[in-house]
Amino acid sequence: MDKLLCGVDLGGSKLSAGLFRPDGTLIEKRLIHSHISMDEEGITRSVVDLINNLLNSLGIGEDSLAGIGIGVAGHVNFHKGIIITASNFKTSFCNYPLKEKIAASFNVPVYMDNDANAQALGELRFGDNRNYSHIVFLTISTGVGCGIIIDRKLIRGMTGTAGEIGHTIIDPGSELQCTCGNYGCLMALSSGKALPQLYDRYLAQGMTSSIGINRENVGTLDGIIIKKGVDSGDGISKRVLEDSADAIGTGLYNLFQLLNPEVFIIGGGLINLGYPYLERIEKRYLSLVKNMMYDKVDFKLPSHGNDTGLLGAAALILEENNE
Repeated sequence: MDKLLCGVDLGGSKLSAGLFRPDGTLIEKRLIHSHISMDEEGITRSVVDLINNLLNSLGIGEDSLAGIGIGVAGHVNFHKGIIITASNFKTSFCNYPLKEKIAASFNVPVYMDNDANAQALGELRFGDNRNYSHIVFLTISTGVGCGIIIDRKLIRGMTGTAGEIGHTIIDPGSELQCTCGNYGCLMALSSGKALPQLYDRYLAQGMTSSIGINRENVGTLDGIIIKKGVDSGDGISKRVLEDSADAIGTGLYNLFQLLNPEVFIIGGGLINLGYPYLERIEKRYLSLVKNMMYDKVDFKLPSHGNDTGLLGAAALILEENNE
């Protein structure tokens, strides 16, 4: 039997691990959320424990693995295996050698990259969109990230941080502050972390919530609550959805001008806001691109749903082995 691929998806709100066959078939996966309150060392232990739990549940050892791939929501120095910084966690991960820390607990190769990069690779390797040569994978979740495939190769840049679209500034005059400290970043205007700020802005203007959100509890807001608000007719929730989608559409327009991709694949937790959200994103993009687009750019969803991050992390192993 060919050795298995172990993928780990480390995000600000969830940590998951999965085992795959080399063709991308999922064998088993595990998901936890308890890491969100931990420091760097605690999260490292959680990753190691989750992988071991997965192996033990199947009664196999690490000798069954071809390697471990880790996708992280943060700025990653791919070449050194270091998290430069991560603004989606309660801990900063400042220059933290996560790859080395995980590798110390296993006797198989460990690979680590930004989660959006990994997901773009997963689409190229295993997705329904594998026939495209020029791909932009955008993930809209706790933060906003981007993986770039040009001529079927992942673009990482000098350090490995190419594609950090979430920290590009699309509104320099905005009063909304990003977790990076700057104002007007795409992430501050659209992401899961931005939703409370976006909602609070309308409360401060005197609008009334019909779903029980006020300026004292607005910090508890997330995509699930916004979706319920939109479905129930809450006016502020509808405006927040539109604001987030318009910001993302603007970001995609900028990416189009820079990269001229064939397809935008839009993933991450906020796509669960549904068709009105995705339609608004594309509508905003088209309103900006006008007649500057010669060849049609496709809009797609990830091929593997909630497993996209795991499968992308597993794809890092194949990329490094040139398979």
